[in-house]
Amino acid sequence: MNVLRKILFPIVPIYYLVTWFRNKLYDMGIKKSKEYDFPIIAVGNLCVGGTGKSPMVEYLIRLLKAKARLATLSRGYKRESKGFQLVLSSSTAREVGDEPLQFKIKYNDVLVGVDGDRQNGIANLRSTDPRPEVIILDDAYQHRKVKAGFYILLTSYYDLYCNDIVLPTGNLREPRKGANRANIVIVTKCPNDISTSEMKAITEKLNIHSEQSLFFSTIDYGDKIVGTTKEESIDWLQNKSFVLVTGIANPKPLIEYYTSLGLTFNHISFPDHHNFTDKELKDLAHHDIIVTTEKDYVRLISDFSGKSLWYQPIEMKFIKNGSAFDDTLFRYIKK
Repeated sequence: MNVLRKILFPIVPIYYLVTWFRNKLYDMGIKKSKEYDFPIIAVGNLCVGGTGKSPMVEYLIRLLKAKARLATLSRGYKRESKGFQLVLSSSTAREVGDEPLQFKIKYNDVLVGVDGDRQNGIANLRSTDPRPEVIILDDAYQHRKVKAGFYILLTSYYDLYCNDIVLPTGNLREPRKGANRANIVIVTKCPNDISTSEMKAITEKLNIHSEQSLFFSTIDYGDKIVGTTKEESIDWLQNKSFVLVTGIANPKPLIEYYTSLGLTFNHISFPDHHNFTDKELKDLAHHDIIVTTEKDYVRLISDFSGKSLWYQPIEMKFIKNGSAFDDTLFRYIKK
């Protein structure tokens, strides 16, 4: 794949110009964005996958759901349904996508919808009774037909957008200048022990403008694993042989965490949002203990009911100044 990407380098300037020109048309008002008179928060990234959008959306849900009637809207990547769908706790990942289903199962009192057409999705969510007062758009940074009131841009510590170029050789969906649309930039998945000097160096690299705020966050792994009927301390996995199944863009931090705990496991990696085949499910069923990510769990649970299937909960945690982030969001929704 890396060789192919290098071969495709001549296409990079073409992709750059096409995405730059598209953004320019929106910036100049030639292509129209729809604005709304209520708070819409868009979470996204410049690169393809792996920046921690789901933990960020869940952080926003926990932060805001007591302040306002809340809804989330995703496109429902790799779902088999079409158009707008309201996500229910009884929905399946194939019907609505894994991440929206994850949001609904964890936060049943929050309205969750999926629609590739974000304008249509917003209209459908706002037609419910009671209608949501705040909508969080998941993975919508490049969806410029909707103009959100507040943009949160994520960039992974392991893959900063300032060090990357556009597709197909690089991983950026649009030129780096697209970062200027963000109100807040968050460097995600940082090591817990990241130094002040390294944060300063990254701040200088990203070169954000004066009206933006920059934060650093890390992944907080829970001290328990969650199964179909109960929870266990992660120490329960000590001296047990198990398989770690991941269908996410970047499993490296989870692998490093489990390795640091001295756990013995076999890692089976699948592509992000992978829909498991019957053969893959049959092969996995031979393992006595399966540990996976929460997003993969919602895709596997219907096929592994009653078996030893567990997921590792994670939460996004700010390294410092988290209260400043919270206050910024509170001010926005009040305004």
